[in-house]
Amino acid sequence: MAPTISLRSLFAYANHLISQTPLLSSVSHNIPDSIASLFDAGLPSASFQPASDALDETGHGGQPAFAGITPYDPLSGAPSCPLDGPVSCNNQTAADTCCFVHPGGRLLLTQFWDEEVHVGGGEDDWTLHGLWPDLCDGSYDQYCGMTPRFNNITAVLEHYDQAELVADMNRYWIANYGTNEHLWAHEYNKHGTCINTLAPSCYGEGYTPGMEVVDYFIRAFELFRRLDTFRALERVGIEPHWSKSYALADVQAALEEYSGSRVILKCSRHGALHEAWYVWFVKGSLQNGELVPARDSFKGDHGNCPARVRYLPKRAK
Repeated sequence: MAPTISLRSLFAYANHLISQTPLLSSVSHNIPDSIASLFDAGLPSASFQPASDALDETGHGGQPAFAGITPYDPLSGAPSCPLDGPVSCNNQTAADTCCFVHPGGRLLLTQFWDEEVHVGGGEDDWTLHGLWPDLCDGSYDQYCGMTPRFNNITAVLEHYDQAELVADMNRYWIANYGTNEHLWAHEYNKHGTCINTLAPSCYGEGYTPGMEVVDYFIRAFELFRRLDTFRALERVGIEPHWSKSYALADVQAALEEYSGSRVILKCSRHGALHEAWYVWFVKGSLQNGELVPARDSFKGDHGNCPARVRYLPKRAK
């Protein structure tokens, strides 16, 4: 792509902005800070090399392109970290930056309860929104300076032999508007780039661009699989219903007992349950560290739901 803003690029930006803003209007984490943070994802197919005529999200050349398959054992490229290392947001002394998630040491695994059934059999599916590295005080960074950035997430994952993960993501990590590919690139470039242990320098001499992308999506999806929000609520009798309402305290208690972590609940303007954010610390690196449930209070730790919430069945498309 030429190093000027083409009409195609403007349409891609507009599509992505429109695709995410209506769904996430109450979530400040997902407001793009500039047009440079989003751009067209089309890239030429080539063997792995920097694509000199492509732009990354900062407007510079070097967006990697991928073709063929290069097997990579997910999470294996990260450094080995000590078992007794510090827990993120719980350490006052210097630590190995590749074995200690900082400054974004408060991880939020965020899920959606979508209004519509997105795929056959998806009536009971909560879907994955993202994995966000908030700062320890509850504020957050975004679009951090780590390079390269990636707008071709499917190509990266398939290059590293993760076609099965891509299929799972197309089922459970979906955009309400726009394309899944745009959502995935947005999540990685806005949030994944702020997880310091994913820096290329942490992978050593064996690093090739894209390993960190595999590790981010593998780790996020693993955590999502562990947190089955539908089953956690179902087991205490909280199920989607058109006319029932439930005490917010009961919903929150059920999810916090199930996960062991702090849970932030978000509702639509009509008081319908819409999002669940699970809060975690990490002992070690994101790639290989132990996820530790976070139970403390912090800025933004309260949702926007009323005292009684509705949990509506999904509509058929």
